[in-house]
Amino acid sequence: MNNTELNYYGSLCTEMYELLHKEAPQDELEFYLSYAKRGDAILEALCGSGRFLLPFLERGFNIKGVDSSQPMLQKLLEKAPGAPVIQSRIEAYQTRERFDYIFISSGSVSLFTDMAVCKTVLSQMKSLLKPEGKFVFAVDTVANRCPDRESYHTEVVVDAGDGRQLALRSKSRFDEATQTQFSPSLYELYGGGRLLRREEMDFQTHLYKLGEMDAILKEIGFQKVLVYASFDKEPAQTDDCESFLYECSL
Repeated sequence: MNNTELNYYGSLCTEMYELLHKEAPQDELEFYLSYAKRGDAILEALCGSGRFLLPFLERGFNIKGVDSSQPMLQKLLEKAPGAPVIQSRIEAYQTRERFDYIFISSGSVSLFTDMAVCKTVLSQMKSLLKPEGKFVFAVDTVANRCPDRESYHTEVVVDAGDGRQLALRSKSRFDEATQTQFSPSLYELYGGGRLLRREEMDFQTHLYKLGEMDAILKEIGFQKVLVYASFDKEPAQTDDCESFLYECSL
């Protein structure tokens, strides 16, 4: 099983994500909107349940989405029937269309912990850009490292409606050699004091150091790469920020 399958968002994970992160953070949304122009062909890769894609549609932008998770896309289509989205692994996504602007939000590129797969994904994004297009995305940094925990710990319990509760329990381990954060997680749905359903997710993310992704992007062939430490586009200078935000041009 590759890491894209391990990080697949199942139905309980999707339900909790919707309850906790239904709307995009305003500062992050404004950051991605700042690159959008009327009439441009826009692609959101790894669009999930649409918390970024839907505000773009509501503002009249020409945007399409792609994601591998059927539960996530189902949630998106419940909110916006007929939205232009496709279910596909991003590294396998094929289209003749080329885009003026492509973005991947919320540090999702960090989910590709196999560097060969990550390079394939980034190369795929490059191949889908028009000559003057821009590719914008974020990765998590080593500042996001979690304390190692060998046993499961309850992270959050939320009201799932109809007298049900949805709990997330996880443990964590960081591998220094590969800079991979391993976070095995259990999503558990309870009702009437009984466990109704459980979903396991072997969540993994690669945590980046400053300059690491820059070298990959240059190797792939992006000619201009800007790196920001915040949604205000402050240049990144250390590993202390939670995310590196990349603006890439051919």
